[in-house]
Amino acid sequence: MRKSMWILPVLLILKFGATYVRAQASGAHIDGIIRDAQGLPLPNVLVALTETQMGLERNVETTNEGAYQFVSLNPGQYQLSAVLQGFDAPVRVLTLEVNQYLRLDLVMQVGPVKQEVEVVGGSEMVRTADASLGEVIEPTLTKDLPLNGGHVLDLALLAPAVHQGYGMQTGDYNPLYWRPSQNSALSVGGGRPNANYFLLDGSADTDPTFNTLSFSPSPDAVREFKVQTGSYSAEFGGAGGAQVNIVTKSGGNTLHADAYEFVRSNTFDARNFTDPSNIPHLAQNEFGASVGGPIRKNSTFFFANWEGFRLSNGLAQIETVPTAAELAGDFSMTGVTIYDPNTAHANPNYNPSLPTSPTNPAVLRDPFPNDVIPSNRMSSVSTGVLAVVPLPNMTSGMGMGGMNMGSMPIGVGPDSNNYLDLRNNRNFTNQATLRLDQNLPHGDALV
Repeated sequence: MRKSMWILPVLLILKFGATYVRAQASGAHIDGIIRDAQGLPLPNVLVALTETQMGLERNVETTNEGAYQFVSLNPGQYQLSAVLQGFDAPVRVLTLEVNQYLRLDLVMQVGPVKQEVEVVGGSEMVRTADASLGEVIEPTLTKDLPLNGGHVLDLALLAPAVHQGYGMQTGDYNPLYWRPSQNSALSVGGGRPNANYFLLDGSADTDPTFNTLSFSPSPDAVREFKVQTGSYSAEFGGAGGAQVNIVTKSGGNTLHADAYEFVRSNTFDARNFTDPSNIPHLAQNEFGASVGGPIRKNSTFFFANWEGFRLSNGLAQIETVPTAAELAGDFSMTGVTIYDPNTAHANPNYNPSLPTSPTNPAVLRDPFPNDVIPSNRMSSVSTGVLAVVPLPNMTSGMGMGGMNMGSMPIGVGPDSNNYLDLRNNRNFTNQATLRLDQNLPHGDALV
């Protein structure tokens, strides 16, 4: 028992230590040099940085070269001040974004102590501290832009070089890993959708099977996120494509709460061209609530969100099924020759010096007369399976085949696209998120 008592604390330290290291990927950074009016560096300047929402304060002193630095900062509003006896005390109000590197140099004038407030905008047009390329989707966009189904990753399409992709990442093929119709298929800079990597509050949020977004948080729980498309720094990895860095909301010293519901129905939507009814069935409700505030002022904070998603709609898809004649072995209307596999004989015109191909076959088979398979040659197993296949309910010969990729039929054949499949789809999901923030002494924080 005594040996096992220390195992749990060690595992917890390793777990939370690893989480802390990964979290650096979403933190912002500030550095700069403080000089006097003549351009000489000022050492021992007390630089204070205060996060206005939670009151977290960090203090550093400038080095002999006048340099200061703050690292691993949560995105948000900050106030930065510099104090040195005999000099004025400038104050800057900053807006920091996810994984932003901000270079902020200050000039302190000799004179009586006074305050000067200057608002510094969020992202710089020219990034001087790093060479990364990307776009930040700001809180205003995540809050105000309409999203069909509430999939926050749809906003990533606003970033340059990001386009809608296709394949397994669309979510239409395996709904076990992500919410159906909420896809992670982003083609960034011409790359494949499986080349991207997703982070949530600095931790990996990437499904290892298909490289999709594992957990898609509610837009009401997302503060902002960044799509980095290239030249990102060493803390990012896991894939060679874009790095999608999502940061959730945190509580503050004031209590905030909201509730919402978004509704779609067949009253507002047009009829699908494959649906013969005039009023297709559709009922989609996305509703939820969030609340955030202090547990202990200037110390402990929480933010919680719950969201429900209800979708019930009619689906229509054109398929190809065997006709009654084909079920009886008659393939004369297909336009394809049906060969008897039991009538194999050598091709007298076969040229062994050329590769075997449909134009140079080594073996020839005789076709069934009139492309009709005799009933005594039909397998009882296959006829039993085909007995449960529905018969056509549409006129055949639309010029496209019966196999489907997604919702697009492909192939050709006069007997294709002869069945309209109508059914109701139901998709009910619930999800909740909870974030706790704890301010620690000396400007540290636990998320």
